[in-house]
This record gives sequence, C-alpha cells and structure tokens, in this order.
Amino acid sequence: MTDPIEWLSTKEASERLGITLRSLYRFIDEGDLVAYKFGRVIRIQEKDVVRFIEESRIAPGSLDHLYPELKGNGRTKDATELPGAQPANSNTGTRSAHSN
Repeated sequence: MTDPIEWLSTKEASERLGITLRSLYRFIDEGDLVAYKFGRVIRIQEKDVVRFIEESRIAPGSLDHLYPELKGNGRTKDATELPGAQPANSNTGTRSAHSN
C-alpha cells in the first residue's frame, strides 16, 4: 500500500518556506516548485516542498560576490596598527623602574 499524499495549502507551504505568498506563486509560475490546481484551489505536495528546499541549497563558495574582498593581508586592524600607535613591546626611550 502506498503512503497517502500529504497536501499543503499555498499558505502552509509559504509559511513552511518562510516566504510570502507572492514569492511562492512566482516559484510555481517559473516551474521551480510543482503545484496542482483542483478547481480554484492550489495545493502542493509536502514532498515537493522538501525537494524544493534541497534543490535551493547553496553550494559552498558561491556567495563570494555578496561580500567585499578583504584588503591587505585579510586581517582587521588592531589598535597597534592604527596611525601613531606604538607596538606593545617597543622601546619608547623611557627607562624601566627595574633597570640598573
């Protein structure tokens, strides 16, 4: 015996995906998400929502165009790299209280 089909309304599907109804209808219209129309009612199979989620997974390394490239050596500047700052271990010409 086959498992019964789990149907979702468009509202349930959009809530499950965390998108607006408008975006859901666009995904359906563009063929990215399979949907069925029964009279005036549109329904989506739960398995198709799961498939849509899996197919929407972002491949590692494909978002580098969304954030700027770091300049220099790729590190952020700490306080010693700011203009006029002295490195923590530098000799500033003053004598230590413990020196002879």
